[in-house]
Amino acid sequence: MSLPEPLRFLPQPLPKVWGGRRLDSFLPDGLSIDGPVGEVWAVADRADAASVVDGGAFDGRQLSGLMLSERADLLGDARASADDRFPLLVKYLDADQPLSVQVHPNRICAEKLGGEPKDECWYVIAAEPGAHVYLGLAPGVDAKTFAAEASNHHVIDLLQRHDVRAGEFLFVPAGTVHAIGAGVTLVEVQENADTTWRVYDWDRPGLDGDLRTLHLDEALRAIDYDRVPAGPLTCAYGREVNGRATLLDGTAFGVEALRVHEPLELDNTGRPWVYVVLAGSGSLVAGDVERRVRRGETWLLPAALGVHRFQAADGDLEVLRVEAR
Repeated sequence: MSLPEPLRFLPQPLPKVWGGRRLDSFLPDGLSIDGPVGEVWAVADRADAASVVDGGAFDGRQLSGLMLSERADLLGDARASADDRFPLLVKYLDADQPLSVQVHPNRICAEKLGGEPKDECWYVIAAEPGAHVYLGLAPGVDAKTFAAEASNHHVIDLLQRHDVRAGEFLFVPAGTVHAIGAGVTLVEVQENADTTWRVYDWDRPGLDGDLRTLHLDEALRAIDYDRVPAGPLTCAYGREVNGRATLLDGTAFGVEALRVHEPLELDNTGRPWVYVVLAGSGSLVAGDVERRVRRGETWLLPAALGVHRFQAADGDLEVLRVEAR
């Protein structure tokens, strides 16, 4: 069996101690959980959470199962994850409280210390006035200085802080210490990995009432102390009728923002693409298959799909395009 159509997945809400209720609007009617919703997983192929297709010929199938039965059509030339799963994890995050100060290992560090390497990036979809993120070390902070303060709240003063607004993009390469501040809602695209080494967690208990585990020794060895990550990037669409802005051209994945006025034809032959619909509504057409799309939906286009087009319903249709590599 081939994969001749775009795949939409059921969103999966996850409770997090730092979450809020801003993501409720991204959930279908009748799907909710008690307590703070920190994350909604849109595309996931993890052992404990695999996305389920919603509608179409593959309704009810798990992404993990499609990776077994339709691997060539799904992946094309893209590489699977380190544990042979779909290479991307795409999610929404709502930081009602700040997330922990943390770091993800690069490949060399993961091989030495265990765990999975992970690059990730953020597209801000909403931000309260004064909302900010921490990304990388402040100027002049070296490994010795950071280690001396890493176990207490003074570590915040050693990080580079960036105020953020809706529509901005940030790349978080592996080895970069970071934290998302309160009042930020974003789309996170990452390699399909789940190794997070926490440096500081605001001295707060988790949902179970216990303090969450810190991983200071591993984190101090994983941080790239020489890296100076870039600050927020604003989409530069150019003057074409349909705007296209390259946000990231990475080794694991690429990210582009699309603003659709007129029908826009694209071709993903050979690579799986993920579309995150940021605003507006319209249709996604591939051959004889037409699917309505709207804000909050996420679609996976198998590598074998090929030529397809977007059509906006009213005004602008804004989409984040992610290419697995």
